[in-house]
Amino acid sequence: MAKKSVEARQRKREQLNEQFKEKRKELKSQGNWTELDKLPRNGSAVRLKNRCKLTGRARGYIRYFGVSRLVFRDMALNGKIPGVRKASW
Repeated sequence: MAKKSVEARQRKREQLNEQFKEKRKELKSQGNWTELDKLPRNGSAVRLKNRCKLTGRARGYIRYFGVSRLVFRDMALNGKIPGVRKASW
């Protein structure tokens, strides 16, 4: 599990990103870099990190399922993900 503070930071970044998305897009199209520098850095989409929905793990994230590789493997072996099964050949 990720620490609660890390998850809280991520939520804050997501809020700021949503809040400043249109303004950032507008300033970028105008080329107004000085005004863009004055906006909060965490409002940038580049600062967002994909995290597992269940554990908060940032590494080994599988985008299609929204979970980390560890959770995905556990769920697949327990039959909780339809259509996914362990390969054998």
